[in-house]
Amino acid sequence: MTVHLPRNAVPTRSRRRRTALYAASLLCCSALLATLPGGASAAPGSAPGSAPAPVPAAVSFEDNFDGPAGAAVDGSKWQLETGDNVNNHERQFYTGGNDNAALDGQGNLVITARKENPGNYQCWYGTCEYTSARLNTAGKFAAAYGHVEARVKVPRGQGMWPAFWMLGDDFGNVGWPQSGEIDVMENVGFEPGTVHGTLHGPGYSGADGIGAGYTLPNGAAFADDFHTFAVDWAPDSITWSVDGNVFQRRTPADLGGKEWVFNKPFFLILNLAVGGYWPGDPDGSTPFPSQLVVDYVRVTTND
Repeated sequence: MTVHLPRNAVPTRSRRRRTALYAASLLCCSALLATLPGGASAAPGSAPGSAPAPVPAAVSFEDNFDGPAGAAVDGSKWQLETGDNVNNHERQFYTGGNDNAALDGQGNLVITARKENPGNYQCWYGTCEYTSARLNTAGKFAAAYGHVEARVKVPRGQGMWPAFWMLGDDFGNVGWPQSGEIDVMENVGFEPGTVHGTLHGPGYSGADGIGAGYTLPNGAAFADDFHTFAVDWAPDSITWSVDGNVFQRRTPADLGGKEWVFNKPFFLILNLAVGGYWPGDPDGSTPFPSQLVVDYVRVTTND
């Protein structure tokens, strides 16, 4: 994930990194990550009877995307970023309003990538060829620790790049990658059966991000159905899972002495990018419009 400031950035978050777009656009980082088989686990469970009684989880953030078809997202929870992203050489222009991000009337948020340019939007490469949407909770919700999850159905097709991720809430003050970045889920169209989870921080960002992949068994594709992508996040520990199957756990010990920047609040981001260094550009086989469908986003804590 590459961080950048959007043209409609939150006030006071004016610090620049490489270009002038916002909260963070997807960093082509996971391409070199290891891929673990479906269901692989790096976090052994505790011995029976050794754990204290669990504390009931409290929901600190939840959006079930209920509302009439065509309605915009809840502005008290989300803001939409606008603009392009030269950092990753993505091809889309992110729009505001409900043009590319809207409720479907059935309890889902639908982020739609279209091959169009109704507003004569200009991108880093000239006149934009595609539109899509990116949402974040900066200035509205941020949290440190807990269980962070989303139930999502990703699109299929060459050049599609959906993601659910988090960025340090101090991004506007310290910049990226010092802010830290937690990629809960990234998928690229040429890997229909694999998703990636990654950490980015000072000295381990971009292609040097620390992470792993999870691959569905039996050649299944993530676009075939909804799946639940989650992290369980505690001080000095982050554990990733897909549909409850743990596939990696990271601690400061994995960073080779580099700084762990994840013991602080982060905010949430959802987006659907089109093209870029990692996924490559769409081709004649890519279906448009293409949709990232989100059933819910939820954060729970034991506080």
